[in-house]
Amino acid sequence: MIVSLMETKKRLSKALAAAGIASRRACEELIFKGRVSVNGEVTLVPQTLVSWETDEIRVDEKLVSGEEKKAYYILNKPRGYICSNVRTGRKKLVIDLFGSANARLFTVGRLDRDTTGLLIVTNDGHFAQKVIHPSANIAKEYVVKTLQEITDQHLKTIAKGTFIEGTWIKPVRVQKVRKGTVKVIVKEGKKREVRLLVQNAGLDILELSRVRIGGLRLGPIPEGTFREMTEAEKQIIFE
Repeated sequence: MIVSLMETKKRLSKALAAAGIASRRACEELIFKGRVSVNGEVTLVPQTLVSWETDEIRVDEKLVSGEEKKAYYILNKPRGYICSNVRTGRKKLVIDLFGSANARLFTVGRLDRDTTGLLIVTNDGHFAQKVIHPSANIAKEYVVKTLQEITDQHLKTIAKGTFIEGTWIKPVRVQKVRKGTVKVIVKEGKKREVRLLVQNAGLDILELSRVRIGGLRLGPIPEGTFREMTEAEKQIIFE
């Protein structure tokens, strides 16, 4: 009986991720902040072993009943929406676009408020962690429209890189597409990375959109709408 019980136990952070609360890393942050309780007691240890059969787990005092059926969506994010599950004032959240189905959904990584394009939304914390973890080494492709005509010097400056969050960041590839449009491919995933790279070259950004994550392309999805991902699309991200 003891062996059987141990087999059903999981680390708290892993259990919360499997329940669709957030990615495992984000679940760890929730635990560190004292927002998670087990059997009525706040725990600050993500490695705490728990079982859905025997333990009562709450996040922000709300009961988490167990693992949910996993959902995976491709969204064409519109401008003006925040990639967060915490509402500040009257700001619009990406999950608002999913209506009543948004309860446990969260974005895989982030796009800033003014950036549009490809965003993965799910309730599968393990999948999210696999996509965003640096070891995945996944390339993200962005298309940037600028106020100025892009010159060779602009391209060289973007390609050279810049300091972001105390680290020197260089894009994987920079390519002029049209007179005022440049394609930038990155792997680092730093906050506002592409925006800062382009602005550092002295360019004023009119539009910034992500069109690819790994092998997954946005495709013809109208801005502000979403569709379910196929199993093949979930795999092609890593190719």
